[in-house]
Amino acid sequence: MTTPLRGNRDFRLLWLSGLFAVLGGQMSALALPLLVLKETGSAVQAGAIGTVSVGAVLITMLPGGVMADRVERRRLMRICDVGSLIVVTALAAAVWSGHVPMTLVLLCAAAGAVIGSVYGPAVFGLMRAVVPADQMGTATARLQARTQTARLVGPLVGGALFGIHPALPFAAEALGLFLSTVCVALVRTRSRARAKAGAVFSRRELTAGLTFLWGLPYLRTVLLVFGLGMNFAFGALTFTALTAFSDGGRSGVGGGFVLTCVSAGALSGALLAPRIRPARHSRILIVATCWTCVAAAGVMAWVSRPVVAGLMCALTMCLSTIASIGFLSKLLVVTPEEKVGRVQSAAGFLSSMVQPFGPLAGGALLTAFGARWAFALTGCVLALSALVVTFAPSARTEPAPPDEASPAGTPEPAAGPAPADDGPGPVPTTGPEHTPAAARRAVPGD
Repeated sequence: MTTPLRGNRDFRLLWLSGLFAVLGGQMSALALPLLVLKETGSAVQAGAIGTVSVGAVLITMLPGGVMADRVERRRLMRICDVGSLIVVTALAAAVWSGHVPMTLVLLCAAAGAVIGSVYGPAVFGLMRAVVPADQMGTATARLQARTQTARLVGPLVGGALFGIHPALPFAAEALGLFLSTVCVALVRTRSRARAKAGAVFSRRELTAGLTFLWGLPYLRTVLLVFGLGMNFAFGALTFTALTAFSDGGRSGVGGGFVLTCVSAGALSGALLAPRIRPARHSRILIVATCWTCVAAAGVMAWVSRPVVAGLMCALTMCLSTIASIGFLSKLLVVTPEEKVGRVQSAAGFLSSMVQPFGPLAGGALLTAFGARWAFALTGCVLALSALVVTFAPSARTEPAPPDEASPAGTPEPAAGPAPADDGPGPVPTTGPEHTPAAARRAVPGD
């Protein structure tokens, strides 16, 4: 008989680990750009932090997946936690001393991004060993709900702490990482490192995840259209709404309402997902999400009211979160255990590589054509993506799980009872949860 998630000790520990890390990270995510602006007075230098961290993530994401499949994953997570703790503690000490060189901030951003690129795939692999396949959708939803709640609360607390002393948000993250490290150390489940493999960072190893995804038509189509195209277009849509309803930067009320609705929609989707069991209906949810995005763009093109735009974004984000949880659960179940790290990093790489360009495209359309046409043209891109997901034959047949009877798919337990061996949900986030604030973009949402 399968143990319920509430009785799964290792899942609870991983859930708490992520809560401490994400909450601490969100506290300092707001404080980091404020700190750079306070120290330098330069918005360009503040923006350079995001550029360095995004670039480092994209460069190290695929090698991070290889490492997650080469090293026992719990051990790798502990190493990454300790590395993150050292990075954040160094930053907190520098801020407390009143001397924060820009070089240190950039180094922390790059180091944190590299650590996060390794930690994320390792979490995915260990979650598969901790959570049974039939509970993966529920586990993914609970992880997403935890993350979205931390993202709503963290920046408010971080801003208040920054007002007391600029070092406090970073000290809070260091405390969160310490508690996260303790939780990971208490996890009993182990995952087996690959016994036989070629060169660590050979071309074959680095592209193994991409090759696996490309070899399954359903995963290939959904990732390229829903993960790549929709991420790009929805980023453009939300940025256009933020700018258009902020009255050219003269008021933040309308734009802030839209962003709050996006976060509320993501949290609602994560809370609703366990009731819907999205892993069983992932294709239907993906198609519904795509067409809801098209409808949202059309409504915003003709109704120029922040309340309407916020509600449409909330509905879209709610459906998108549920669909993403379903797809992510499906991805974990169909991936062979020895490839989980590389496949997860490859999926994240594909979904993230165009994400920074969505707001840029939205701003260009808004400047060239105005708000109404910017929404309408973005809606056309969304409609094209929706048509492909709806009618493409490759998007209609979902892959079957691999044969779990093979030795490569069996995790190696530690002493004591271990949970069933099937079965994240990024840790379901688009960015690594344990990346220090210095390596995280200070932008809302995923």
